[in-house]
Amino acid sequence: MTSPQNWPGCAAAVWSLTYAMLGLNWWAGGDGFPFAPVADDRRSGSILEGAPVDVVAPIMTIWGLLGVLVAVALIRSRRRHVALLAFGWVTAAVLTLVLPDYFLIGLLVLAPALVVFAFTGVPGPQDGLGEILYWHRVNLVILFVGGVLWAVATLIYQRRARGACVRCGRGAGVRDASPERLLRWGRWAVLVAVVAPMPYEITRIAWYLGYPMGISSDFLRMMQDTDGMLAMGLGFAVASMLGGVLTHGLVASWGERYPRWIWWKAGRPVPIALAVVPGTLVAVLLIPAGLMNLRMPIEDGMWAPTAPSVLWAVWGAALGVAVGAYYLRRRPTCRSCGRGSTAGADERPDSRAESGSRPPAVGRVRPASSR
Repeated sequence: MTSPQNWPGCAAAVWSLTYAMLGLNWWAGGDGFPFAPVADDRRSGSILEGAPVDVVAPIMTIWGLLGVLVAVALIRSRRRHVALLAFGWVTAAVLTLVLPDYFLIGLLVLAPALVVFAFTGVPGPQDGLGEILYWHRVNLVILFVGGVLWAVATLIYQRRARGACVRCGRGAGVRDASPERLLRWGRWAVLVAVVAPMPYEITRIAWYLGYPMGISSDFLRMMQDTDGMLAMGLGFAVASMLGGVLTHGLVASWGERYPRWIWWKAGRPVPIALAVVPGTLVAVLLIPAGLMNLRMPIEDGMWAPTAPSVLWAVWGAALGVAVGAYYLRRRPTCRSCGRGSTAGADERPDSRAESGSRPPAVGRVRPASSR
């Protein structure tokens, strides 16, 4: 029970118990129900927003208590049980992909500004960060964290139950996919991930320039009269385009080795986690934002406020595939089980400096541009 591999399961159990107790409190009439009807400027875009407490709270309580039992079983069991896998993955998917809204991806993009606002105050009519980080939104962050814990705990159990390495997921006698095949998958996924957000980028830039693409002229004037609204849309569009450039790095040589214009690291391997960790986080956060827009109606024939954002779900899925292919193509031999090729042997930035020579050529993966 004290193994480091068990902490996600323990954390998922604690998280589930906490929400079960909160659900019981709300079921009994306590304050703070995070989906209660509130003013429009305090609402979230969650699918449960405005749901009745006498329906949601009992479900949260029962599901949370079941979660405690299942989380303990995930830690202790060494055999594969479909019911445990189904509960774990369904819980992870609901908490990370179904219940959240666009706020999480917005929070990620605006995180640097929020740090500044914590010291300088929020510009405009808002009265501090409490006007941005209110309970209905903070609850969605907590739900997302719980979903991540459940995903990690279930993945560890799934690997252990099938006799695979808990660290890397490789099984005995199973060979890694060829780098060439993974690169082909990655290129197609990158293409989709770059194209999918283009309608959003084009419409927001058009609005900023004064062209009412997909909206009425009155709606555009309303946005022009609202301080910062068009600028924020432009900022998200620019961030999306910059993300497209970084996404291309998943199949480009400069995504594997630092290019010459980063002179202090030129030619050294890019750490795998530097691309995989933020890429995975963005991919997961984009999907619920796209699904939220899928639920929103098109009013008065104005398709541009919501329709382009539906493609964020496609963007997130494609980005996830691209990141996965990048990771599988570059991952080194596992330090725990010793399985895998030596493809990642040169991924340690100091490996050449220590040896004074080039890494062994056997099994090495060449940069994408040289294939």
